[in-house]
Amino acid sequence: MATELANKVAVVTGGTRGIGLSIAQRLLAEGAKVYICGRDGGHLKSALELLQKDSKDAADGIAADVRRYEACRKVVQGAAERFGGIDILVNNAGVGYFKPVDQLTRDEWDTTIETNLSGVFYCCREAIPLMRQRGGGYIFNISSLAGVNPFVGGSAYNASKFGLNGFSEALMQDVRHDGIRVSYIMPGSVDTDFGAAPGSRSSEAWKLTGEDIAKAVVDLYRFPKTALASRIEMRPSRPPKKK
Repeated sequence: MATELANKVAVVTGGTRGIGLSIAQRLLAEGAKVYICGRDGGHLKSALELLQKDSKDAADGIAADVRRYEACRKVVQGAAERFGGIDILVNNAGVGYFKPVDQLTRDEWDTTIETNLSGVFYCCREAIPLMRQRGGGYIFNISSLAGVNPFVGGSAYNASKFGLNGFSEALMQDVRHDGIRVSYIMPGSVDTDFGAAPGSRSSEAWKLTGEDIAKAVVDLYRFPKTALASRIEMRPSRPPKKK
């Protein structure tokens, strides 16, 4: 496939559902080889069955919890061993607990910060040397408009995404002269099951879709290498009017 992404190797964390799965599907459609991870083995199996349907030899992955450094190392090294290197890292894995500070548990706080922020650091630290070996690469951090807009009950999530934005800005400056580009994408409301209670989600057509975010990743990758859109804010174009 004659595209900029043909035969590039991409790692997508949180790639078994929602935005991550949409990104993995789009990268595959563009000719990339994709290595995904997710915490749940069942979701991983289902995702790989879907991804390998038309691209059996171009998709693989393992179950991993990005809160653990060793797990992140295994993901990155697994992709490099399976496909020969790393060109793209999409840090998408994320969780959210939405409660007032005095009701938020210590475990919920730790899980949010470790998944949404520390896991990104772990994966980047492992992937950057491998990207340097290939003369460059691209790191996409999937953040949120919650990284610039605090809201009631969002203390842990806001802190993780504000931190991720700052991390991304500094990372971009650390690696830009190695040929590694860094962009962070901040979606608003996305129609996935993120943050929804089991069985409570209903499709809302006005929201962004995972495919919208996936298209942004591909479009950013296609930017001329002399230009970098380091920060992208995405919103539904026609949300419900406030009454």
